Amino acid sequence: MSKKYLSVTVLAIFLLGASSFVQTFNLAKSIANGKEAYTANCQNCHMADGKGLPGAFPPLAKSSYLSKPAGELIAYVLKGQTGEITVNGSVYNAVMPAQDYLTDEQIADIYNYVRNSFGNKSTVAITPAMVSKKRTELSK
Repeated sequence: MSKKYLSVTVLAIFLLGASSFVQTFNLAKSIANGKEAYTANCQNCHMADGKGLPGAFPPLAKSSYLSKPAGELIAYVLKGQTGEITVNGSVYNAVMPAQDYLTDEQIADIYNYVRNSFGNKSTVAITPAMVSKKRTELSK
């Protein structure tokens, strides 16, 4: 057996073995888990249909606000939100308390659910790693 053939064989075996440790992100599973987490943590204000309460809590349904960068959205959950915001042309000025007690996975799942429900459609997933990174940035 030639050294070149042996090297290629060893490399192929290594790559096959290493790929078994890589887990791909399952967006469909995240969305399903997000529905449960949304119901437990977000639904009281944003409502089961995501339409919020006019004048009090902004809608998540067909929400222009969800087009913000992922890091900014994640920060709203981790740090809360105060002051005026405009969502779908309406101004809201309610306080959203920090929900940093949620796990990175729960926050990612909630956003993936919301961004793919209530008339929203996003092909870009928010991952637990993104939430973890933002949580670390905000804690500095």
